[in-house]
Amino acid sequence: MKSTGAAVKGNSYPGRGIVAGVSPSGKAVFAYFIMGRSANSKNRVFVKSEDGITIYPYDVSKVEDPSLIIYSPVRRFRDKLIVTNGDQTDTVREYLEKGGSFEEALATRTFEPDAPNYTPRISALISPDGYKISILKSLNAAGTACGRFTYDFEREPGTGRFIHTYVGDGNPLPSFVGEPEQVSVPDDIEEFAADIWENLDPDNKISLYVGYIDYVAGTEQTKLINKFVR
Repeated sequence: MKSTGAAVKGNSYPGRGIVAGVSPSGKAVFAYFIMGRSANSKNRVFVKSEDGITIYPYDVSKVEDPSLIIYSPVRRFRDKLIVTNGDQTDTVREYLEKGGSFEEALATRTFEPDAPNYTPRISALISPDGYKISILKSLNAAGTACGRFTYDFEREPGTGRFIHTYVGDGNPLPSFVGEPEQVSVPDDIEEFAADIWENLDPDNKISLYVGYIDYVAGTEQTKLINKFVR
């Protein structure tokens, strides 16, 4: 079983990625990273918020189109953590607040309207019992139909699942295919973060946020890395 770093190494553009899993000692683990090719996409930083993180422009004067680059990818709802690559974070949280489910929330959403890429929306819901991972992706090159796939994983110490938006670079960008990749998860957050950050393409990586949640002790440890520091 390879690490997340090994999974991204040599891939110049996996896009945005989510890892969810469980450490060998039983902590819930998550990671979210973003990459960018255009000046608009590269002009971003992660900033901690009251219940997670929000993405903001690094240089406000250079913002071209904020619609798909500014959102809150990580938010908390009670004992659950929502991690996504878009504003569907808020959709999931709103449904959970009303007593709805992760799946019901994402049934109201579709892939991103960025033709011809039709970037998939990837999402994860982490809870004390395990985690779910979802991908909403176009079923054809014309972007006329959406496929919604959800994977439900029980806790498996030392193991996580990794999903990312693109197979790699291209024009148009090829969407992720198959099931979330199985990856190893270490006990040390610094090791986990460094493995991912150091193996992401140096020209295209932008930000990374990782966290370890100890549901028994009621504690959480996080680490945030920005290529550009505000």
